[in-house]
Order: sequence, then C-alpha cells, then structure tokens
Amino acid sequence: MEADQPGTRLSGVPTFGGSRLDRLRAWLYVRCGLELKTVLALAVVLVVAAGLAFHHYWTGRPRTVPVPPPLAAPAPPRQAARAAPQELTVDVAGKVARPGLRKLPKGSRVADALTAAGGALPGANTTMLNLARPLTDGEQILVGVAPPAAGPAPLPGEPQAGAAPSTPLDLNTATAAQLDALPGVGPVLAQHIIDFRTQHGTFTSLQQLRQIPGIGDRKFSTIKPLVHP
Repeated sequence: MEADQPGTRLSGVPTFGGSRLDRLRAWLYVRCGLELKTVLALAVVLVVAAGLAFHHYWTGRPRTVPVPPPLAAPAPPRQAARAAPQELTVDVAGKVARPGLRKLPKGSRVADALTAAGGALPGANTTMLNLARPLTDGEQILVGVAPPAAGPAPLPGEPQAGAAPSTPLDLNTATAAQLDALPGVGPVLAQHIIDFRTQHGTFTSLQQLRQIPGIGDRKFSTIKPLVHP
C-alpha cells in the first residue's frame, strides 16, 4: 500500500503540509476533532471567563473599610460675662473701730456690717441693735449712740433741717443743726464734722472734710460751695 501523499486523506482524516502550524492543525483535528480556529475561539472565551471570574472575586472580597475619625464636638458657647455680685452700701457710725461707708453683699445683716467696721469699741452698748436684721442699701447703723432726738421748732431766721443755708457756713462755728441743714449731710454726718473739729481743732482747709467718714467725692462736691473754713 502506497504511503499517503501530502494533501491527501488517510482514513477520512485530512493531512496537511509539513509546517508546524499544519501539524498542529492535524493533531487537533485527529485528537479532538476540532479545527484550530475553533480552539482559538474557545481559548478567547476561557480567557474572558477567567477575567470575569477574577473581577467578581476581587470586587467581592472582604475589605477593611477605614472608619472616619469622630467629628470634634462643637465648642460650647461662651457664657455671658457674669454680672458683678450685687452689693449694698451702708454707713456704720458711732462706737466702732472703723466707722464709715462699707460695701457688703446683698442679703447681709447688721452683724455683718458691724464686723466689716472692725467691731464695736469696748463698752459700746449694742443691745439696741438687731444684729439679725437684713440690711438695706443706703441705711445708717448707729453703734452705741442713741439716735438724735427731734429738736424744737427752729426760731424765725434759723435754717430748717434739710434746707441749704443762704450764705456759706463757717465750719468752725456752725452748729449741728446748721450742718444738718446742708444737702446730703444729716444729723449723723453733722455730728461727725463737729467731732472732727473737736479732736483736730479748727478747720484750716476744706480738704479736711475729706478725712471725715461718710464724705466721699460726690458729697464733698455738693457741700464744698456751701461752707468755708
């Protein structure tokens, strides 16, 4: 039997030339019954399927999701400036260590004012004081001194209490009633002026009034044009 020549069929199987491609085609056809283009098409399909499978695996794998840092809590609103504590001013006069004006917290009592003035002097009678009484702003507390009694009606020509004198008063000769008539002075402050005159001698300057407890800048400005040394 003669050998098959290239390009002829052997047992119904086509033969190809002697090139590697022809032998590959012949091998595929003999072994798998497939042509080369069919194998190539299947290879492309397998590559695409493998790519899709890898993409599905890659996108579906568990991943660590970074947790964003917590937002900073908003700064609390600034509180409005606290109002200054309410105070009241009282005049502590009489037999105390440091007579004069005292500023105390609102709600203080007579005992607090007495303590702020250094306490009562030895021998001072405080039985007339209600130490538990709440204080009111602007009041005067007399320690160991009886409140001045109401005097007789002024004679014609004598200044009435609370009425400013028509001419400047002489601080060295003025009476308690005349000093009481000065605006804003009152009987207690008038007595302070007389006590100062008794202890330190005659007034030589109006500035000496500033040394008397109860006479501040405002009150000094008020009575300054109404008196003279």
